[in-house]
Amino acid sequence: MKKLALHWKIIIGMVLGVIFGFIMNSIDGGKGFVSDWIAPFGTIFINLLKLIAVPLILASLIKGISDLKDISKIKSMGLRTIGIYIGTTVVAIIIGLSIVNVVKPGDGMPQDTIEKIKLKYENDAGVTDKLMKANAQKDAGPLQALVDIFPSNIFKSFAEASMLQIIFFALFVGICLLLIGEKKAKPLVDFFDSLNDVVMKMVDLIMLFAPYAVFALLANVIIAFDDVEILIKLLFYAFCVIGGLLLMICFYLLLIGVYVKKSPMWFLKQISPAQLLAFSTSSSAATLPVTMERVEEHLGVDKEVSGFVLPVGATVNMDGTSLYQGIAAVFIMQVIWPEGLTFSNQLVIIATALLASIGSAAVPSAGLVMLVIVLESIGFPAELLPIGIALIFAVDRPLDMLRTVVNVTGDATVSMIVAKSLGKLHDPKPEEWDDNYEAVK
Repeated sequence: MKKLALHWKIIIGMVLGVIFGFIMNSIDGGKGFVSDWIAPFGTIFINLLKLIAVPLILASLIKGISDLKDISKIKSMGLRTIGIYIGTTVVAIIIGLSIVNVVKPGDGMPQDTIEKIKLKYENDAGVTDKLMKANAQKDAGPLQALVDIFPSNIFKSFAEASMLQIIFFALFVGICLLLIGEKKAKPLVDFFDSLNDVVMKMVDLIMLFAPYAVFALLANVIIAFDDVEILIKLLFYAFCVIGGLLLMICFYLLLIGVYVKKSPMWFLKQISPAQLLAFSTSSSAATLPVTMERVEEHLGVDKEVSGFVLPVGATVNMDGTSLYQGIAAVFIMQVIWPEGLTFSNQLVIIATALLASIGSAAVPSAGLVMLVIVLESIGFPAELLPIGIALIFAVDRPLDMLRTVVNVTGDATVSMIVAKSLGKLHDPKPEEWDDNYEAVK
């Protein structure tokens, strides 16, 4: 019997997790059972992925840079990567603003619904936390984002998984390896090459647990929904976001078909395990090891490209988040601040959402923090901010899951485009966890 493909196993786990979550939601004590006995397995899975993310970035990027043999190639790859990421982010924001201005999901929302959402979420701890984080980020100096790239203690950066700092350190080490010459660099290059292979094998082993983990993660998400009426009232807004995200996926597939000259359906099939995990975890950073494994082994992108493009993308490329920010900002204004809906303000939203996406952390719900900054950039009344965030807070988690899928798909797409432009795209060579098992058992 043919072995069931990994993405089908994950889909089955997701469906069963949703069904189980709804069943537990309707049973007395069901939520507590899921929280105490099911959710921890999802947490363990995410922790394992985060465990290997730092060594994987470090090993793959240092090895990739040292393999380039030419410092000028680093500049070429870096400029192409950042340029394409900026381009796709602008497209995402424009798609989002176009949809929300045409559909106008905020027009005509009943006042009683607005009041109910305000009472339920305005003083919610989650909303308050997002506002505090946004204020802290806003109060930082204009060059703080640049300062944050340069670590003072790399071991602290490892411990806190500060992606940009780790990328800088890996680039610095890789460049220095080129400068000391191949003979002196060989022992360290061989070490990181071996470390990369070991961590990629860890990904294969961790992914054996993925179907069970997504069951736990999705069940835990379902029990968090406690007000179905509010969710239904916000469906119009949610559908706008979902429609925009689907259009963004179509844009990626167009790039894959036209420029990379690969089948869009083949691309989706190969990257689907990473997409499904992105949906389940809502975190580009947690999904990064799986994204790198799929892109290198199943899409055929060379390690020196994936090792640079994907970690950078997980940190600065937030197409799904940027698209959502455009829709959410205009939706909030349509509901409670219609006089702010000017053309100039929407241009400011494009610019601010672009900059915010670069600084947006690759963790769940970071988009809400950035949304506060986007709204403040257009002069949104400070006293209305808690109400504005409360308006969309109820549906943020499921939309966060979906926009993370777009973020990860965008990273994979750009890695293929960069690899194609540099002649670093080859035939895929997938590996299994048990390739060498017979020799050591």
